[in-house]
Amino acid sequence: MTLPTMAGGIDAGLLADWCQMIDQGPFHALAVGERIGFDNLEMHTALSYAAAATSRVRLASTLTVLPMHATATAAKRLATLDVVSGGRLDVVVGVGGRDEDFRLNDRSFAARHQRLDEQVEQMRSIWAGHAFHGSQVGPAPVQPGGPPVFASAMGPLSTARAARWADGNMGFSLSPNHDDHGAVVDSFRTAWSAAGRVDPPYLSTSFWYSVADDPEQELNDYAHRYLAVFGEQAATWMASQCTAAGPEALKDAVDRCADGGFDELYLVPCSTALRDLEQTATVLA
Repeated sequence: MTLPTMAGGIDAGLLADWCQMIDQGPFHALAVGERIGFDNLEMHTALSYAAAATSRVRLASTLTVLPMHATATAAKRLATLDVVSGGRLDVVVGVGGRDEDFRLNDRSFAARHQRLDEQVEQMRSIWAGHAFHGSQVGPAPVQPGGPPVFASAMGPLSTARAARWADGNMGFSLSPNHDDHGAVVDSFRTAWSAAGRVDPPYLSTSFWYSVADDPEQELNDYAHRYLAVFGEQAATWMASQCTAAGPEALKDAVDRCADGGFDELYLVPCSTALRDLEQTATVLA
């Protein structure tokens, strides 16, 4: 389950309730996403809060836009999260698709795919205790070798790159009720094999969903607002493709992802309402 930090209007009390209910519910992990030019809570801070408010679930950065950050700073933040969570962190990294966020972070949007490859290697080296530019950057993560690092590749070129260094991949689906999840899973397994990887990739996907009284409207409004950075026409079209609206559509989408062969699924709610989280747990049960 993803915390609804992108939905807006969430305060400390509501955040605590969400964390505790996720920790108590039928969930394996609690996730938080990252954006800069948006009115969401900052990802690392929210994950730190979640680490203190939970004791059981894994914590996932979905995703850390690594080329948008200085390598040593990112390595330190993520290692700290692993320490304060007692070794419960899963790191998902990607290049991002919004140049606005890069500009706001004073980072270049160019050559970000190559920078991601380099940064993952450097970050793992830092976590292993090796000096970076002549300096030690602690703390050491709790998990031996550092947290698992998953890519967020979505095309054949980025998948081939990720197959060289990632422990697995986390994707995203606008239309989870219609997408061919089995073909997606097969493409990643094939890429891992082609890269000479012995162990198969751990594969997950995610999607936006709503179980509100008017789920189609809430899902459309949420998606359109989130995607507005790409322009009105693109946001309107992509929002219209979202399908996980209502309890039955949610259950169908979950079943389709499981049948397609994914190891894990991250749900992304469009609402901060606790009753929607309760209803989600009921649907999953």
